[in-house]
Amino acid sequence: MDSSRPVYIGRQALYDDKRQLAAYELLFRDGPHADRASARDSVATSRVIVEAFTAFGIEELVGDRGCFINLTREFLVGELPLPFPPGRAGLEVMSGMEIDDEVVEGAAALAGQGHRLAIDGFTGDPAAARLLPHAHYVKIDMRAGDRQAIARLADQCRRVPRIRLVAQRIETSEQLELAHRLRFQLFQGHQLARPHLVTTHALSPIRLARIRLLTELSAEEIDLDRAVATIERDPALAIRILRGVNNAANGLRQPVSSIFQAVVLLGVPQVRQWATLMVAADLADGDESLLSDIVVRARMCQTVAERRGCGDGATAFTAGLLSAIGELLGGPAGALTEHLALTADVAEAVAHGRGELGAVLRDVQAYQRGVGIDLRGELLAALSWTNASLAEPEPASR
Repeated sequence: MDSSRPVYIGRQALYDDKRQLAAYELLFRDGPHADRASARDSVATSRVIVEAFTAFGIEELVGDRGCFINLTREFLVGELPLPFPPGRAGLEVMSGMEIDDEVVEGAAALAGQGHRLAIDGFTGDPAAARLLPHAHYVKIDMRAGDRQAIARLADQCRRVPRIRLVAQRIETSEQLELAHRLRFQLFQGHQLARPHLVTTHALSPIRLARIRLLTELSAEEIDLDRAVATIERDPALAIRILRGVNNAANGLRQPVSSIFQAVVLLGVPQVRQWATLMVAADLADGDESLLSDIVVRARMCQTVAERRGCGDGATAFTAGLLSAIGELLGGPAGALTEHLALTADVAEAVAHGRGELGAVLRDVQAYQRGVGIDLRGELLAALSWTNASLAEPEPASR
């Protein structure tokens, strides 16, 4: 199973009356060639929210611009929670939704909490008009009728002073000119910009949890309770640790009753090594040479750092591991470090190659590319260690 997966979001721009980019609407997309949403349900909405705020990072996705996310009834009435605070994203009430008392009450509650609401595809329908007192934006389809019909809709919305009018589905220059004449404030449609597919790669939650575990196990002060809790949520890693305790080579004779006890008996270095190998194996996805390359870099960084006396070897191991993971994910190294509670020296080394640790990492990376200083001795030692480490211990016979 892949350690990372491609993540897609559609992003369509909204412009102000000066043709300046003002905001984005974020849209569900389920593949690299999708040019429209294949679903408009709560699952699609949840995917957009999760990917925008976790896989991409909302700042990376929209910068300092605003954004709108389509909401289904389940979110509006409180059956599903919104996992972000008011103000970071506008909430768009999807066109075609049945507007009843429960939806109106939910919209009022969200607006009262400070969320900005937008009504999509407003047609003047009396049911949808009940949302106007709680709305901050109203989108009007510029294909919905002639100039008089659209002007009547705009006048109806302007009775609520705070509402900003959005001309949507602008497909011709004539529609754009009409929207300007009717004093709309925001403009959206194919005449201005088509939806653009944005792609990134995200680590699956279990893989990201393992990487976080590695950083915790490499810290100067280890929170063992938190580390054990992470292991307990990862069945594959928990089983491996229990197998290790039962291995005859450990010389243990007493049974264990918990993961915590197993971790204490094995010791943090052994647990950290196995967690490292599981992360590397996940990323390599069955490619033994790739798996070896990941672990070799981490071990070389540890060896070089210890030889130079520039910090803890385990910290250098973590930096080497994270740099290799970042390269495999194909994105900027800093994007990975943002997900982890790293010390400043590790984060700066991985993301920017700074500091003594960054110098170690740069030297190892350069040598692996066939340039830079001679690290043949460190490479041979790392290969020997890696080959021994990748030999998974067999469970003890019973």
